[in-house]
Amino acid sequence: MNLPELCIKRPVMTTLLTVALVVFGVISFRILPVSDMPNVEFPTISINASLPGASPETMATAVATPIESQLSTISGIDSMSSTSSLGSTSITLQFSLDRNIDSAAQDVQTALSAAQRQLPNEMTSPPSFRKSNPSDRPILFITMSSPTLQLSEVNDYAENILAQQISMITGVADVNVYGSQKYAVRVQFDPRQLAARGITIDQVQSALAAQNVNQPTGQVDGAAKTYTITATGQLAKAKEFSQIIVAWRDGTPVRLGQIAKVIDSIQNTRVSAMVYTADGARPTIMLGILKQPGSNTVAVVDAIRAALPKFEAELPPAIKLEILRDGSQAVRESVHDVEFTLLLSIALVILVIFLFLRSATATVIPSIAIPLALLGTFVVMHFFDFTLDNFSLLALTLSVGFVVDDAIVMLENIVRHIEMGKSVREAALIGSKEIGFTILSMTLSLIAVFIPLMFMSGVLGMLLHEFAITITASIIVSGIVSLTLTPMLCSRFLKPHAHAQKHGRIYRFSEKMFDGMLHTYERSLKFFMRHRLITIGSAVVSLVLTGVLFTQLRQGFIPTDDQGMLNVNIEAAQSTSVTAMRTYLDQAARIVKDHPAVDAVQSSIGGGRSTGTNTGSMNVRLKDRSERVSAFIVANELRASLSKVVGIRAYPQVPPTIRIGGIASKALYQVAISGSDLDSLYATAGDFEKKLRELPELTDLNSDLQITSPQLSVEINRDRAGALGISPAAIESALYSAFGTRQASTIYTSNAQYYVILEIDPALGFDPASLRSVHLRTSTGELVSLDTVVTVKPKVGPLTVGHIGQSAAVTYSFNLKPGAALGDATAAIARAAESLPPSISYSLQGTAQAFQQSMSNIGLLLILAIFVIYIVLGILYEDFVHPLTILSGLPAAGLGALLTLWLFGEELNIMGYVGLILLIGIVKKNAIMMIDFALAAEREQGANFSPEKVIYEACVARFRPIMMTTFAALAGALPIALGIGAGAESRRPLGLAVVGGLVVSQLLTLYLTPVLYIYMERLKGLFRRTATHTDPAHSPTVLVAKPTVTRA
Repeated sequence: MNLPELCIKRPVMTTLLTVALVVFGVISFRILPVSDMPNVEFPTISINASLPGASPETMATAVATPIESQLSTISGIDSMSSTSSLGSTSITLQFSLDRNIDSAAQDVQTALSAAQRQLPNEMTSPPSFRKSNPSDRPILFITMSSPTLQLSEVNDYAENILAQQISMITGVADVNVYGSQKYAVRVQFDPRQLAARGITIDQVQSALAAQNVNQPTGQVDGAAKTYTITATGQLAKAKEFSQIIVAWRDGTPVRLGQIAKVIDSIQNTRVSAMVYTADGARPTIMLGILKQPGSNTVAVVDAIRAALPKFEAELPPAIKLEILRDGSQAVRESVHDVEFTLLLSIALVILVIFLFLRSATATVIPSIAIPLALLGTFVVMHFFDFTLDNFSLLALTLSVGFVVDDAIVMLENIVRHIEMGKSVREAALIGSKEIGFTILSMTLSLIAVFIPLMFMSGVLGMLLHEFAITITASIIVSGIVSLTLTPMLCSRFLKPHAHAQKHGRIYRFSEKMFDGMLHTYERSLKFFMRHRLITIGSAVVSLVLTGVLFTQLRQGFIPTDDQGMLNVNIEAAQSTSVTAMRTYLDQAARIVKDHPAVDAVQSSIGGGRSTGTNTGSMNVRLKDRSERVSAFIVANELRASLSKVVGIRAYPQVPPTIRIGGIASKALYQVAISGSDLDSLYATAGDFEKKLRELPELTDLNSDLQITSPQLSVEINRDRAGALGISPAAIESALYSAFGTRQASTIYTSNAQYYVILEIDPALGFDPASLRSVHLRTSTGELVSLDTVVTVKPKVGPLTVGHIGQSAAVTYSFNLKPGAALGDATAAIARAAESLPPSISYSLQGTAQAFQQSMSNIGLLLILAIFVIYIVLGILYEDFVHPLTILSGLPAAGLGALLTLWLFGEELNIMGYVGLILLIGIVKKNAIMMIDFALAAEREQGANFSPEKVIYEACVARFRPIMMTTFAALAGALPIALGIGAGAESRRPLGLAVVGGLVVSQLLTLYLTPVLYIYMERLKGLFRRTATHTDPAHSPTVLVAKPTVTRA
């Protein structure tokens, strides 16, 4: 007893199993998390080290190099890059995708501990690291501002209260604070006052450390009580610090307030953030909230929004909270539009079925396979911890077009037997048994297409793994439904064939139209079977054109969606001060805010991955889609507007769907050159940048080569200093205390720690002459001015120093001009790099590198998919030849897909390749239905078998199910090709590829498959006759009977 027969005879069992599938599918759907993209984890660790006041060269040589030397011993590192700027070093480690991030973190901790002994003693805090993911981005931005409170007070509430409360909400991974204004006490000494009182900077530093203490003081055990001893050694505010006694002169105390300004300030004056809305501009603190991997984006944001009123009630009324960006909104819109596309596809597919069958009952039976396949897939997605995202929903949408194919083929074959005069039950039993192997072949061969995707490595593998399993699950469930529920429903609800039954006018019209289509096909099929060379020639031409189009079509990677946000990076001259940069950024932000499509702007300087005081960034929130043009058009318009601002360069871009790589840059794509000789590298970098600027595919080109920053070189006269008993260490310590914002002490409170910073009074300004006011103590106790032992010379030097691996590197970043493709850009860069000296190497980084690696494997992936299908078909049919017949329509499908993309001006990106892979699975279904019918006839007819007659009958008999399944697949892909809704522009290449491939392949394979079948059968006959002549022990009768027995 076969499976369809079992289900026909046991309808209760079949019904209950179906109900169970529905129940568990609904439950799974309700608990599936919602996100914008699949969980893409790039094992990445970011390391930060700070030494305030240290030059970029010092940070690179004294901090970055020893740390990198230890890190290089860790296994599994794909890339290591670092950027050293004034007082800060940032190192990014990206590991291979199969490296466990937790074990990698332990290795990093060990390496940092080993490197700690080699780092400068002035580093008051050790390097810190955190596990990160370049593809992660905040799902919610919250701004905090106040018209009356100091920003340092607002910052305390942000970091110590709101951020901690939000981080405890389920699904929240981390809360980042941007524009931090953390409280600090600044001691800004006047060197002239110090000199007048015979006091050195070291004395001030020592006094701060000695007078502000928080040490254990012990306890006293009495006869009956124990007393804990506390002391008032801790100071908290600037007013208290100003009363510190630094020295005694003539019996009178010299207090800190007499020789310095002691003010309540902030820890880093180079960091700031502003927000620009319809209400105006105001300073702000911004919180960026990251979700945990695999958590529900929509649910997490809803939970935060629900908790915000309670959190806000605990804050002072003067603090205003505002949501600058809600990342879940784009997710909701995109998922909603994909769901609408899914429902539209279902409706169109059901309409196609009805138009062909013209019976409500007959339409319902195969249509039931659609929701059942989707519900069964939800169960599988739940067990694999998948999310409802753009890729998984796209897989479900596409599956609608062909999960119904199996049920259609089953139904059509049963109806054909009913029309032959059999009873409904008999037709169901015979028809389901007859077509069962065909459905199994179609299902397994379609699954085989996605097997290479499931095991694909790299970025593409991570993105498409969920897609492949989701669509495979839907195919498996639909195959099971068509072999179980569909024949049972047919046996119960189909009506016997009535020859005298009268039909309506619409039915008669459609029947006449279908008969006309079939008659036309029969006549044309006879023509092409007589003129077979024409058909074979068309196949060869389609193969050649497919190859030509594949090489000529623009190559892209991961498409970017309009998510209602823009990022704008601003860069000024290398000599630009923080104050001047704030002015530039304010001017640029107001221009951006005045654009009619812009709703709000948040700007920031410093912090995060900022590489210097001459850079700034803006997050731009756009208005609703109905009120504006595309974000890509807005970015181009802002690029033109900001180019008119003198003194800056602006780089607007639409944020990528997935960010790959850890290198901080001002544009989306990166390319780097590196070498061991620093002078040669810097000399080559300028010429290479000129060549890159000439490339027509690139825009917004910039580099991190900033080596003309104004510097003052302090040259120590060692002989003179030695004679006075002044060491180089004392000289550099004095410079660091005066100009390096030295942390002289720490204030400890119940919920935070704050710095006490020592520096020269900024109001005095700085020039070489001001060094005379800084004094050092000689070995005899006298004070001498600093310029006695040093000479100051102006020069230029680097603002940042970059490393890739452990070699010095220069990184260029760029965006693509409208209409340019990433494949063209990388090819042009490769040509430009041919002129680099042998000692200088170039490499693509980040997204461009991932594109290069993925494109080198995508062709192999397509070949592997075809090979796996050939293996599966060969096993199913126990035949070496006819799997090639079944696959003969693939060049026509490829031609249709590529030609459609070219006609619509689309590039061949990851979505287009997914469309090609889908076509491999869909197109061969038509040939399977023909070949399976023909092989069954061959087994029945034995020696009287005629290939021409059999394949002709197969084509005519299978014409209706072939047309139905093809139109159903077209109906499923058509809404995607039309590009309806949010994010539709990224999905459109997939839909166009499927629709174009189906149309062209349908026109060619209806004629190519039968012609090729005839040639293949003649080839097999030739082999049989050859075997007969070479082996006399075998007779012709045996040779004919042998494959018949095998196939049975």
